[in-house]
Amino acid sequence: MTDTSMTTRQKVEASMKRRRSAEKRFRVYGLISVLFGLLCLVVLFGDILSKGLAAFSQTVIRTEVVLDADYLGLNKNSSSDEIRAANFEGLLKNHFKEMVQPDGRKERRQLYSMISAGAAWQLIEAVQANPGLIGQAVTFDLIADDDVDQWLKHDRGVEGINTRMSEVQIAWMESWIEQGMLTTRFNTLFFTNGDSREPELAGIHGAIKGTFLTLLVTFLLSFPIGVAAAIYLEEFAPKNRITEIVEININNLAAVPSITFGLLGLAIFINIFGVSRSTPLVGGLVLTLMTLPTIIISGRAAIKAVPPSIREAAFGLGASKVQVVFHHVLPLALPGMLTGTIIGMAQALGETAPLLMIGMIAFVVDVPGFINDPSTVLPVQIFLWSDSPERAFTERTSGAIIVLLGFLVVMNTAAVMLRRRLERRW
Repeated sequence: MTDTSMTTRQKVEASMKRRRSAEKRFRVYGLISVLFGLLCLVVLFGDILSKGLAAFSQTVIRTEVVLDADYLGLNKNSSSDEIRAANFEGLLKNHFKEMVQPDGRKERRQLYSMISAGAAWQLIEAVQANPGLIGQAVTFDLIADDDVDQWLKHDRGVEGINTRMSEVQIAWMESWIEQGMLTTRFNTLFFTNGDSREPELAGIHGAIKGTFLTLLVTFLLSFPIGVAAAIYLEEFAPKNRITEIVEININNLAAVPSITFGLLGLAIFINIFGVSRSTPLVGGLVLTLMTLPTIIISGRAAIKAVPPSIREAAFGLGASKVQVVFHHVLPLALPGMLTGTIIGMAQALGETAPLLMIGMIAFVVDVPGFINDPSTVLPVQIFLWSDSPERAFTERTSGAIIVLLGFLVVMNTAAVMLRRRLERRW
């Protein structure tokens, strides 16, 4: 008996030892998986930051320009139209030609190509804001061309790199650096300008405003419709086959590829109802269709989380069904509904495929003023820039991704904070 019991105990101990070893291995595997996921995130964000941070700085040429009244044909009383029509571009060319004194037509072309097309507009805007500058010598931080910008931020001092700048241009830039003329500053145009064919002038202002207007339309439509649908399905709808079919379809729609909603919006809103393409209105309608299943599902879950005792107490005090739902259940379920809505909006913020189907891939320079103006959104702007051949658009693509990730982090953080602040524990 003793030998048999000892053998059984040894078997049990061996089995427990194997179980503990298996548990330790599982914990190690889980830890490795978490570390691998974090490593992938670090590599991803590190690559985006390394490429995108340069987009927030801009190369400028600091120089003193004489706003020659005779050459421009202007005076301090000139109108805004006259100022816009003046030859500021020629004034800048003459200024740099006198400063550098290029040898021949080829060097003059190389010199003029180092100045951005937006430099003349800097002078125009300054004179329009203060016509008293005409006839004076004014120091400007003129925007440099994107090739100059890339050379200063990435190519300078790197041996064997293939740069688009000639030896003469590099010599001029080195001279300007020694004189303190060629420098970098914070790229405010990245946040104040719309899209542009010139990388140094391209910004995300139009895309950000278009994104805001599109999400505004999406929220104003999806939140009340989603909450109303969740309340009806959970509190008032009869439990029959039709209701089951509706619930199944809502759950299935949450898993439908987003491009399908773009095709639906193209067929219904544009082809049938004639809504203008590439506007925040049609974009908001399409994203509303995409986010409604998420909002309805989260809304129903929030309503189910309200304890039955709340309903029973309200009914016991003589409240009607409508009073129970809207005076007691809905206020308690609203934090969960808002959280689901914010998560759905954050998902909509990062969508590109459905918006491409309704024409929001168009090149739009102007900043939209309202929901029916031509516009683009930040994810589509990133898609457009990523397909551009200019090297400078690479860093602007990563810079726009950083801004988009910032918006997503803010929205998800707001959802978590809102839930913690408003949630009640039972």
